[in-house]
Amino acid sequence: MADKVIRVLLVDDHQVVRRGLRTFLEVQDDIEVVGEASDGAEGVARAQELKPDVVLMDVKMPGMDGIEALRKLRELANPAKVLVVTSFTEQRTVVPALRAGASGYVYKDVDPDALAGAIRSVHAGHVLLQPEVAGALLSQDEGYGGTGRGTTLTEREKEVLALIADGRSNREIARHLVLSEKTVKTHVSNILMKLDLADRTQAALWAVRHGVTG
Repeated sequence: MADKVIRVLLVDDHQVVRRGLRTFLEVQDDIEVVGEASDGAEGVARAQELKPDVVLMDVKMPGMDGIEALRKLRELANPAKVLVVTSFTEQRTVVPALRAGASGYVYKDVDPDALAGAIRSVHAGHVLLQPEVAGALLSQDEGYGGTGRGTTLTEREKEVLALIADGRSNREIARHLVLSEKTVKTHVSNILMKLDLADRTQAALWAVRHGVTG
């Protein structure tokens, strides 16, 4: 048994999908399904009540959809990482989900073991995109700052940004670069300001998209 069990909430309007996900995830030693919801509004309420580590969120659902639920969770400052699991692959679905705060985006035909790995990766603070999703982001310039803005970053800021993309905390970045944590916080604030980004997840996505990685 793992030292830290990852608590997962399933949000999907299809009961058969939720049942399938639950059946698979319940055999994982380090993952526990703590609840289910059939639409976005119920998903937000359950996330607030159950405080899961990771939410598996469908995009297209009746009533409040997954993207609106993502925005609501961010508005409520809910700390859960959200991994979008959907059958919709269009850019017009992928990009808004990531801009709304999703930490990862995978398709429903993902290999079960890969899904478990994705949950672990997102829980660890990494940004998780399937290759097709990364390609959708790379093929257009919507969101996460314009392509030319990275040139305004200093070399140190680029180092910090690469470590953010690697899922490192400010404390870990400070240790790695032999800086004070206060200095790292200043660098992070400058990066977000220069790239016109809202948070670390968007910064990590920007870094992946523009090749600023360690």
